[in-house]
Amino acid sequence: MLLDGRDADAVARAAQALAAGELVGLPTETVYGLGARADDDAAVARIFEAKGRPADHPLIVHVASPADALAFAAQWPPVAQRLTEALWPGPLTVIVPRRPEVAGAAAGGQPTVGLRCPRHPVAQALLKEAQRLGIKGVAAPSANRFGRISPTLARHVVEELGEDLLVLDGGPCEGGIESTIVDCSRGRPVLLRPGVITRARLEAIAGEPVLDRDEAAPKASGTLEAHYAPRAKLRLMPAEMLRQALQVLDAPGHPTSLKLAVYCRTVPRSAARGLLYRAMPTEAVPAAHQLFSTLRELDDQGAHLIWVETPPDTPEWDGVRDRLQRAAAA
Repeated sequence: MLLDGRDADAVARAAQALAAGELVGLPTETVYGLGARADDDAAVARIFEAKGRPADHPLIVHVASPADALAFAAQWPPVAQRLTEALWPGPLTVIVPRRPEVAGAAAGGQPTVGLRCPRHPVAQALLKEAQRLGIKGVAAPSANRFGRISPTLARHVVEELGEDLLVLDGGPCEGGIESTIVDCSRGRPVLLRPGVITRARLEAIAGEPVLDRDEAAPKASGTLEAHYAPRAKLRLMPAEMLRQALQVLDAPGHPTSLKLAVYCRTVPRSAARGLLYRAMPTEAVPAAHQLFSTLRELDDQGAHLIWVETPPDTPEWDGVRDRLQRAAAA
């Protein structure tokens, strides 16, 4: 059930659905989320059921303002304050110690909780209307089947989860990949999931190094080795390897029974018959914006294999590279 997210009546209807313990699809500036009120463990359990997601894999709780995050946080570390003061509302999730009496199901039973204040105007409108109904936060992972491509359009949510779900349509998602996640619960900031916010910017705001993920890090959304996968088998290939593979396909009489798609930045289009070719943007931000929608389109075109040129090994590409590496591991 698609509703116009710009319509105040539609937003009110979605907030009332959340208050009743129902699920709602909502846009954020990263991807579309599947939301339930975070203070209702039974409602949150419906998210895990709808997605086929393990119940111990935590969700992110979305709040309308930084002040609302304190309803879920047992402590608010100084580094979390510095990061959120500069980057909220926006595509940043901070992991902090959780109040033991709240959001247990959303946190996957962990003593920590991931919190985010989204920037998207429809998400903000929904969170504020939900707050008026007594809902302090909305737990919302990406609105797709667990491990699959995240949705960046409202219709993707309907295609994934069915027409009975109430979905607020807020247009295409600006960012295109999920939020950056920083663990602030252990004294030093640790990058758990890269996004569009670079490590250099995080460190400049934090005033200290942002460390790499370690074995003691809490579980967080989107950090499993295999994730974000299309139905087609995805393979990452350096430019030269991809160029050579396409030359083999170009050879006269080369047979293939599989429908192949190529998504690349620098390798010229192949003349191989039946090949699906998509050009990847040469800059990281537009590449992130279109990544999931392109993979979903190639799936819809019937691709069996997707060969993707490996993104540059530079900080601004970390988020795109992370998603593609996890997609290739599936």
